[in-house]
Amino acid sequence: MSGVVFDLDGTLIDSAPDIHLAANEVLRAEGLGELDLPTVRSFIGNGVAVLISRCIEAVGAEETPQLHAHLSREFLRIYEGEPRLTRLYPGAEEAIRTLKGQGYRVGLCTNKPEAATAAVLEHFGVIDLFDALVCGDTLPARKPDPAPLRHAIEELSVRRVAYVGDSEVDAETAERAKVAFALYTGGYRKAPVEALYHDARFDHFDELPPIVNRLAPPPE
Repeated sequence: MSGVVFDLDGTLIDSAPDIHLAANEVLRAEGLGELDLPTVRSFIGNGVAVLISRCIEAVGAEETPQLHAHLSREFLRIYEGEPRLTRLYPGAEEAIRTLKGQGYRVGLCTNKPEAATAAVLEHFGVIDLFDALVCGDTLPARKPDPAPLRHAIEELSVRRVAYVGDSEVDAETAERAKVAFALYTGGYRKAPVEALYHDARFDHFDELPPIVNRLAPPPE
């Protein structure tokens, strides 16, 4: 069997506007001001705890365990509601359906918490496309630790697999897990493409199925 595992934020969905909205709402409520969208977007990828720490630092506040816990709790309360500004990247759903039609088992490996992940996948009607979901609270470890990606692969029960992501975190995860990696160039990456580990790159999702076919040949 062959499989493909996707990252979520910056790979399948552009969630930065909703994350930005929720982050600013909790910051304003504490009198800490606001951050612009590019700044918040640059904080995405390592999970909620890191996102909140970076927001606190960016507004010049002193991070205490109490403040971090409060902002994290309020952020999740807002963000785990109905997505308002998040969108699927053009062609992402079609690419997944094409790969499913070719016999691939499909997994998701994200640092986003399970509740928020399920909410956004259900909102877009794509949750049933995934045979395995590994989220930021599934295991004690999060990406770039390779354990979540390895766990997703184990859940898929496949011998050949490719990982698809958009960021430095995803590239490091794939490299440490020794998994073939396809880099989506339209996500939240900050470094040049050439600086990141990858076996293939793509700019549009209609390019992805042939890349996956090469990196992890489909079932015969």
